[in-house]
Amino acid sequence: MKHGGDLTEAMARYGGSPQMWLDLSTGVNPWPWPIPADLPGVVWQRLPSRADEEALIAAAREAYAVPAGAEVVAAAGTQSLIQWLPQLASAGPVAVVEPTYNEHALAWRMAGHEVIARAGLEDLPEAVRHAVVVNPNNPDGRVIFRAALARAAARLRERGGWLIVDEAFADIEPEISAVGLCVDLPVVVLRSFGKFYGLAGLRLGFAIAHKDIAQRVALALGPWPCSGPALTIGIAALRDHEWAHGTRDALQHQACELDAVLAAAGFRMVGGTGLFRLAQRADASKVHASLATQHIWCRRFEWADDLLRFGLPSHKHDLDRLAGALASFK
Repeated sequence: MKHGGDLTEAMARYGGSPQMWLDLSTGVNPWPWPIPADLPGVVWQRLPSRADEEALIAAAREAYAVPAGAEVVAAAGTQSLIQWLPQLASAGPVAVVEPTYNEHALAWRMAGHEVIARAGLEDLPEAVRHAVVVNPNNPDGRVIFRAALARAAARLRERGGWLIVDEAFADIEPEISAVGLCVDLPVVVLRSFGKFYGLAGLRLGFAIAHKDIAQRVALALGPWPCSGPALTIGIAALRDHEWAHGTRDALQHQACELDAVLAAAGFRMVGGTGLFRLAQRADASKVHASLATQHIWCRRFEWADDLLRFGLPSHKHDLDRLAGALASFK
């Protein structure tokens, strides 16, 4: 499984229609921000205006607590930023803290950089110019705290490099964000809109960095990097602080409910965030196949056959369905 959220492989191997499947392969909020039914037709009919783009940036700046002195660049999803940053960075090896989202290492390799896998940011080899960390990490939820990020960024600044901090899952715990480091250090923070707001198909994301780096990213993306509907929905959702606060509580509660189901089935909980859980069993591959025959899809990993990642079920009956499917493994 290269990515979650695509049932093509599941249906090809195990049959069934999309409606028959319980898809737990993503880390996307199962309770999306409610899109208004009456979006104005003009958002589809005209090019996005500069005023709309500025309003989105202002909403993102407030939602992500971006300090003065750091700039925000909007893009059609953080994946496009992940692929652009290696093209814009200076030459030299990059350290990627692994295991993690595999598109980071792939993008840097495709841009001609040597990729050096590391278990952490301490004692980066002298040859390393840039570093990438997903924080909290996917799939284990590990968090590297701000002081350690600052130390690594300061070392990379001496080498003319950047520290990329992918905060795709930081909306659940906004206090861990490294946006405050972007003012004085070569830190690029990536924020994904679609995961926490449950609207992955909208394709919206942000890069936050010192203005020198941000301007290079903005020039690379070119004009109209986000669609009119994405701007309109993004502005309204990012301004909805009451929804965000309530959603954080609801997600954490649902994650605990999922933990209980998995623990009852003999899994050991070894990590995760409020949007997904990482669970361990010696026979995880067998469990994955059994669930798939019952049209329940979760994430497995080529590098660890004893781990499965589960997204959050949206309803109690989905939790009950998962518990029933796992009953034979208790």
